[in-house]
Amino acid sequence: MAGFLAKTDPEMAELIAAEKKRRQEGLEMIPSENHTSPAVLEALASILNDKYAEGYPSKRYYGGNVVIDQVEKLVIERAKKLFGVPHANVQPYSGSPANFAVYLAVCENGDVIMGQNLSDGGHLTHGAKVNASARFFQSVPYHLREDGYLDMEEVRRLALEHKPKLIWCGATAYSREIPFEEFGKIADEVGAYLAADIAHIAGLVIGEVHKSPAPFVHIITTTTHKTLRGPRGAMIMVTEKGMKKDPELGQRIDKAVFPAGVQGGPHEHQIAAIGVALKEASEPAFTEYSKQVVKNARTLSQELMNRELKIVSGGTDNHLMVLDLTLHGKGLGIFLEEALDMAGITVNKNTVPQEFSSPFYPSGVRLGTPAITTRGMKENEMAQIGGYIAQVVNEIKAFSLPDDKEGRIAYLKDAKKRMKESAVIKKVREEVKELCGKFPIP
Repeated sequence: MAGFLAKTDPEMAELIAAEKKRRQEGLEMIPSENHTSPAVLEALASILNDKYAEGYPSKRYYGGNVVIDQVEKLVIERAKKLFGVPHANVQPYSGSPANFAVYLAVCENGDVIMGQNLSDGGHLTHGAKVNASARFFQSVPYHLREDGYLDMEEVRRLALEHKPKLIWCGATAYSREIPFEEFGKIADEVGAYLAADIAHIAGLVIGEVHKSPAPFVHIITTTTHKTLRGPRGAMIMVTEKGMKKDPELGQRIDKAVFPAGVQGGPHEHQIAAIGVALKEASEPAFTEYSKQVVKNARTLSQELMNRELKIVSGGTDNHLMVLDLTLHGKGLGIFLEEALDMAGITVNKNTVPQEFSSPFYPSGVRLGTPAITTRGMKENEMAQIGGYIAQVVNEIKAFSLPDDKEGRIAYLKDAKKRMKESAVIKKVREEVKELCGKFPIP
């Protein structure tokens, strides 16, 4: 395939090769990213891309879907078996439309919803003010305690006070195990639907290093490209508990995805690639991988704290952690993201609880271990990486974002120039490149 592309569009082929080189020579540590297998990529680039398949297996609006029906049915069955659920929809293009389909299935415009506050690690689609979920529904956010753990007393108090139609649990930047059972009791107490968004931890659930939400929630949504190590896509699943609450919930979810939702024809090449990832996740090697992801995250978190860096909640139970830089200066998340990128370590700036800056210039960074674990790195490498990150933090902690918005652009430009000239960052870059040479990407 690469040969065809190089002949047809050498400019694009060169860019793809450059991205592969960047990934090979650097550490991908954004916790929502991973390295997919060649088999997954092969399915994703298959001839299935060419087929329109609006509808569902055996109920299509187009002809010629005999094989496509078999593909989608196979993926559905694999999802149901792995997650222990009676119903699965594998058509969502990504996590956000999957979550919006849940709203369409169980809520009416103006209903009360609850989700984890954005700066406390929640996701945009769980009711953040800037998202459509807060535009069409009354959003009541819950928060973390001062120690960085979920404030379950607040969750129950808010639920009893506001009687939400839907409660979300699951997060995008929360490093502790999610108490699904406690959420389930609260939802039952107020008669709410409970949806677990396990986009970040789906692979850890399958690998049995995080408790499954299936016995405690009504609906599960997940993306397929994070710890699950598949293509960019999503799934919605209905549990036995969900079916007992509403026997038609599976049908309502399906209709909310298509035709009543925001999607048209499903991407069957993407669905096939999800199926390949699910098969890979059913193998014993994936369980070992999941265990190592958590071991690596805990080791890295401890290494950073040993170097007097603050981690939200003081550690991690899963694949990620949020580094809190508020003690050093204002808006340091953007500086550290830039500096680490120059050093060959890819992370993302991120808000921290009680954020006093802004999402554009936050006080933290989010980092994780799924991709570097896929490459075969273990605890010894985490110790090295922790040292690299600490060195770069020391290089940028003297920066502080100006309060004057007009002066920020000039300040950031000067800061980037100084980072590029930093001998420490250049040295870390060379050491990162050397480390990465020992652990090729799939």
